[in-house]
Amino acid sequence: MGSSELLIVLDRDGGTPLQQQLCEQITALVRAGRLRPGDSVPASRELAQQLDVSRTVVTRAYELLRANSIIIARRGSGTRVAPLAGDGPAAQPPSPQAKFAPQPPRATDGSSPLWQPWEPPPTHHPGGALDFRHGTPALAEFPVARWRQSLHDAYGRADVASLGYGPAEGSPTLRTEIATLVRRSRALDASPDHIMVTSGATQALDILVRMLVGPGDVVVIEDPSHTVLRQVFGCSQAHVVPVPVDEQGLRVGDIDACVRAHGHDPARVKLVYVTPSHQFPTGVILSEARRRALVRWAYDHGATVLEDDYHNEFTFTGERLPALAAERHRDTVVYVGSFSKTLFPALRIGYAVLPPHLVRPFLGIKWITDRLTPTVAQDALADFIATGAYARHISRMTRLYRQRRGRLLEALYEHFGAEVRISGEAAGLHVLVTLTGARGTPEGRIAEIAAGLGVRIYPASGYFVQDPPPEPTFLMGYAALPAPRITRGVALLADAVREATGRTGAVTAARPVNSVPPAAR
Repeated sequence: MGSSELLIVLDRDGGTPLQQQLCEQITALVRAGRLRPGDSVPASRELAQQLDVSRTVVTRAYELLRANSIIIARRGSGTRVAPLAGDGPAAQPPSPQAKFAPQPPRATDGSSPLWQPWEPPPTHHPGGALDFRHGTPALAEFPVARWRQSLHDAYGRADVASLGYGPAEGSPTLRTEIATLVRRSRALDASPDHIMVTSGATQALDILVRMLVGPGDVVVIEDPSHTVLRQVFGCSQAHVVPVPVDEQGLRVGDIDACVRAHGHDPARVKLVYVTPSHQFPTGVILSEARRRALVRWAYDHGATVLEDDYHNEFTFTGERLPALAAERHRDTVVYVGSFSKTLFPALRIGYAVLPPHLVRPFLGIKWITDRLTPTVAQDALADFIATGAYARHISRMTRLYRQRRGRLLEALYEHFGAEVRISGEAAGLHVLVTLTGARGTPEGRIAEIAAGLGVRIYPASGYFVQDPPPEPTFLMGYAALPAPRITRGVALLADAVREATGRTGAVTAARPVNSVPPAAR
């Protein structure tokens, strides 16, 4: 505890001597586990000042505590809580990773395949493991010095209002800059008044669920989809219904049948969650015909479409469709974006573009959840965008990611040839890789052997609620790995696959004629 204050309140008007009260309260803190073996307690002079008592009161209390083996005093290490009776040498403290290892939230329906444990945060290996984790941008390439300048300028302009409680909807300057961004890059013409700044995209999803969905309602999600979404939506006590994805995206024509198959009325569907620009995890793009059909279905059923455009800035083909919310959707589509992938995840700034009738309800919930997203960081981001630094960064990252993506695809075909199927390479920062030649080999076995070789890859079957792929399939992110490390990582992955399948020779390295087959069934 160092020199932190202890929660002690003395009754100066009672009949119990102060040193006895102090002794009893510290003993109670130890027994309650608030002070633990090995924790330091304040020096007598420091605690006397904290409690506004004579130092003699504290020294006498400490003498009583030492006599009762509650604390010990050693030269050079100060006064500490004594080990528990029977304790041997002080045990090594648990590592921060073990102590704070995240636990998945309790599922509301533990028997359903919808509920899978959420993904742990990325780990940073001192040895520089070859980690193909998805969702991690090239953080080493972020222009920290330029960002620091924007922060410096934002704090330099900050006044009393800037440092206080700002508007829950976000900085007016940042909302104006976001409006310009989505108009130029996503063809979405939105008024800044309809843009709400949030603490990441996840908060926007959470607010929308609270606002639109009640117990007994239905939320439609894509299958496959991110496991965290199932928890976010399921915590609303809604029924979460997965609808399959194929090479054209969400099978809109199957929504009614899927909802009924789960025992629900399609009229109870309040929200349809989609990732139309780069479906997660398959990477397919929602076709124009499906887009029109989805908007029409939502309007006819009185539902809202939640468009998550999580990889909105990174596209590597000439064909780039506008945002779904840019269509004539008659106020049925909410667009959610974030700067986590384009800049860095710790920024925690996202946004929602809302139809007019949802603005006030959204603000009401935003107000009671966290009041506001950090204001000065928003002003710094607005400066970063307005000065052109954001556009330059995106341009540079697009070139870098195109190079790394190309190296990953080449390496996969070099080592696996016709025995690999890849989807999702048209956009985003990951691809879905199916090892067709390793059918029958468990994904976990390949991942385990690869980890032993220093390569981290991530099985994808857990993203599927129904009909997981019959062959080992992995989600491979490439953004954070330089090309030489991608080359090395894929070579080691090939070694792991050969060991897992019992093969001794190299895989035929002929590139398939159709290298971009349908991503999902």
